[in-house]
Amino acid sequence: MTSETLSATEHKMIRAVEILERDLQGIRTGRASTSLVEHIVAEAYGSPMAINQLAGISVPEAHQIVIQPWDRGVLGAIEKAITKSDIGLVPNVDGSVIRLNIPPLTEERRKDLVNQIHKRMEEARVEIRNLRREAAEQLKKEEHEGTVGEDEARRELEQLQRITDKHVGDVDHVGAAKEQEILEV
Repeated sequence: MTSETLSATEHKMIRAVEILERDLQGIRTGRASTSLVEHIVAEAYGSPMAINQLAGISVPEAHQIVIQPWDRGVLGAIEKAITKSDIGLVPNVDGSVIRLNIPPLTEERRKDLVNQIHKRMEEARVEIRNLRREAAEQLKKEEHEGTVGEDEARRELEQLQRITDKHVGDVDHVGAAKEQEILEV
């Protein structure tokens, strides 16, 4: 394993943390955010499309999201997609716009959301650990083939572990921040 393999593995670990951050943005916190709905997929024009490709999404108030389709013909498809999604919001069709009112979170719902966060955090940790395992196997293979010396292989494994620990810590930090945001009343 050369430094290229380490940097490629680190890049994949960074990407895993970024994906976790994006996933956690989609979990509602009692405040309106366009990220709650922009990646929901609706069936329009014969193919699945994200809502942010079909409509303008805005947050006029702290507890309301307004979705204004560019074509009124997709209004029903967007409404259906939001209803089927797991965000727990009921769309109100108001002429040519869809309004989503964000109710305050109940204590039970907050606990459910925290459990979702912990599940997604664990998935990200597993992904990072799998990347570490693959890189370590590659290093051991190179050491066995004789292309990397024993001391260099040990140093590379230690560096790989430091990188892994850093990114697992990043996952914990991102998850803790989102959990704090949800539990904030």
